[in-house]
Amino acid sequence: MHALYISLVSEFYKSRKTLAFWAAILLPVIICGLISFGFYHDAEKIIANHYPPMILWAKYSGAALGVMGFLIMPFYVIFMAFSVNNIEHKNDTWKMLFAQPLNKFSIYAAKYLYAVFLIFICLLLFAALTYSFGQLLQVVVPKFNFDQYNPLNILINSYAKLFLASLGILSLQFILSLLWADFLKPMGTGFVGTIMGIITANVGWKYAYLIPYSLPALALKMTRVKKGGDPMDFTIFTAEIWTSLIYAMVFFIIGYFIVTQKSIK
Repeated sequence: MHALYISLVSEFYKSRKTLAFWAAILLPVIICGLISFGFYHDAEKIIANHYPPMILWAKYSGAALGVMGFLIMPFYVIFMAFSVNNIEHKNDTWKMLFAQPLNKFSIYAAKYLYAVFLIFICLLLFAALTYSFGQLLQVVVPKFNFDQYNPLNILINSYAKLFLASLGILSLQFILSLLWADFLKPMGTGFVGTIMGIITANVGWKYAYLIPYSLPALALKMTRVKKGGDPMDFTIFTAEIWTSLIYAMVFFIIGYFIVTQKSIK
């Protein structure tokens, strides 16, 4: 555990000035800020529609969730997985890294867990800022009815699903970024995979869940409402989430065996 902790701290210091790190913070701020500004700018039109509080929150939070689930989240995970390993490729420090008195599993697991941590922070900020900006809109535009419904359940469930659905992509891209040092191969493969995932998810292909890149979109699209419950109270662990977790586990193990073959000579 001590070796894992040291490796995690090392990953933080190496990546704290990279775009992948700051994107985890800036993406939620920018996207939630733009959506909130749009709601503020169109306040009269939105108020005139007399949306029930729950529907208003669904439209507001759904704007960010839709963009994240179908497009931004897959691309961010792809870029972030590349960035975490590219630090070693770019500086040619793999040999130096493995020459340290730390076992390879701790080094590999720390890189992977750090990537998972960045995704978690990004989505946690999305949920927190969506709720906070919604409350701020209520203060600025009192005619909104955001204060008449508590959206925490939908936000927690939705972003939890998005987080779990992204782990399959992360594990696959992690392998590709270990194998290829250049930018184009892992990013190009991820780009093609994401386009395939978006298309197959949108057309409703029955085997779309087998494509890791389609899972974030499917996770938000195929929510199952609990009978007799809150329409926003849906099951988190659906089929596509279990598929993502299986992919994550299998690719994580494969990635570790790839790391064990790296030479330190």
